[in-house]
Amino acid sequence: MTHLRPRRQQNDPNLTYFVTSQTWQRRMLFRKSEWADLFLQTLHSYRSRAYLLHEYVLMPEHFHVLITPLVTLERAVQFIKGGFSFRVKKELESSMEIWQPGFSDHRIRDLEDYRIHVEYVYRNPVGKGLVERAIEYPYCSAFPGSLKDEVPQWLKPQAVRPGIGAPEGAPLQRRVVSDAFTKA
Repeated sequence: MTHLRPRRQQNDPNLTYFVTSQTWQRRMLFRKSEWADLFLQTLHSYRSRAYLLHEYVLMPEHFHVLITPLVTLERAVQFIKGGFSFRVKKELESSMEIWQPGFSDHRIRDLEDYRIHVEYVYRNPVGKGLVERAIEYPYCSAFPGSLKDEVPQWLKPQAVRPGIGAPEGAPLQRRVVSDAFTKA
């Protein structure tokens, strides 16, 4: 029996995904700051046009993003990976293969699932020994001043339930993630 992957709904603002992709043969391309900086520039250049960017981390040989696509998920990832490859060829004058084909994705189910994946993003550079705390890693959305979009709109009604653990009036982003990561 063949299992087909379920068809994704197109352009649904109530669908948020955790996406991962790796460099070709897991090359450590993003150890070079010019490559890492260009990746973040590319990632941010498609915000609000192709996706909402909630969280991200760029590791030396892969990336993770939490996005809500404004186009199909496949097209959103194409903007990230293809857009970066195009800029590398043009701006860094490199014609090397950059990405493994494809990507993996997980559809976020609820606020708890979202929180788990945010924690995973923040733990990545810490777990690999790149920094002691996620807020110290400049290629992670935990880094102070990082540009990102709010928690997905479809999670907000659940996020304001009693028991989430934030004082009344606190920004929603902090309600969801702050306690878990300020101690990391």
